[in-house]
Amino acid sequence: MRTTLDIPDDLFKEAMKITRCRTKIEVIKIVLENIVKKNNIQMLKQFRGKIDLDINLSASRKRD
Repeated sequence: MRTTLDIPDDLFKEAMKITRCRTKIEVIKIVLENIVKKNNIQMLKQFRGKIDLDINLSASRKRD
């Protein structure tokens, strides 16, 4: 998908320096991937303590 963006050059330069990316496209991909990952982590945190998996860890850790 082609998109035209108006993003300040100094912001891009800083992002490229931090990420060590060579192109602006690489920076945008990394930023978008990080946003999605962060959102997924936040969604998973909502389930903390609410799901009972009923797993016997002692039995599952035994290896035959």
